[in-house]
Amino acid sequence: MSEEKSALSRPLVLARGRSGRCSYDLIAKQELILRCLQPGVSIAREALTHGVNANLLRKWIHHYQAAVGDSKADEPHLTLPAFVPVVPQSSKPKTTDASLTITLVNGVKVTLQDLDLAELSPLLNTLANLPCSASTRG
Repeated sequence: MSEEKSALSRPLVLARGRSGRCSYDLIAKQELILRCLQPGVSIAREALTHGVNANLLRKWIHHYQAAVGDSKADEPHLTLPAFVPVVPQSSKPKTTDASLTITLVNGVKVTLQDLDLAELSPLLNTLANLPCSASTRG
């Protein structure tokens, strides 16, 4: 455990006051924050390893991200759409196109268009085997 504490370039805790509060080295603090932002790193484990409360470390990370976010506000952001269309990749040519409109008991309509008949049969079997609240009423 002491090997991991020395992984920072500087000691994290500079001094401890009479009240028990610590003053921290800013460079070591930033190194610890950047380490915690790496994928797969446990914040709680890093906090435990370096003798810091995990909630305090999360607070430092939040403040760091807010400061970095403010400095990057002028840069264009890459936004991804909430829904991505699913396009089936088929090497075989379609023999017959079919469409299917399903109206559920709650009024929701589902419309599927340009289905191959080979795709339609498993879909109908799956839908037929789903439990339906209207059919289980007593």
